[in-house]
Amino acid sequence: MHFTINGERHEADPDIRTSLLDLLRHHLGLTGTKKGCDHGQCGACTVIVNGRRINACLTLAVMHQDDEIVTIEGLADGDTLHPMQAAFVKHDGFQCGYCTPGQICSAVAMLEEVKQGWASHVSASLDDITLDEAEISERMSGNLCRCSAYPNIVDAISEVAGA
Repeated sequence: MHFTINGERHEADPDIRTSLLDLLRHHLGLTGTKKGCDHGQCGACTVIVNGRRINACLTLAVMHQDDEIVTIEGLADGDTLHPMQAAFVKHDGFQCGYCTPGQICSAVAMLEEVKQGWASHVSASLDDITLDEAEISERMSGNLCRCSAYPNIVDAISEVAGA
């Protein structure tokens, strides 16, 4: 089977029951995406598939053969960090760092959702979405941080959203 991950074509022959997360980590050696709960509740395994954020632990790899998959390894451009990665470093948006790859992938995709006009549960308007603390917190609620770096994560996302 062929997979396009971070702009590169990869071949793998996973069992049909293999999750996208296990394909990335165990078959392709892309260990940036973390396995947290393995039940879709923590967001540590968040990757971007065709521009949308998903929990890689909840989807089968074989379902994504023709998709564009982006992991944390694919966001940077060589040694140049993605703006969201740089903002997380600047604002100390991580502590132990375990959830950070999923947080960053989720934040990058979330900003694209806002650009496309997708409202959230707390959006005050469907026409003009303001990324204030409540809006960012609601949109990132699927990504848990056990170290509680949430204020710094919101600051990092706010900086990139304002850029």
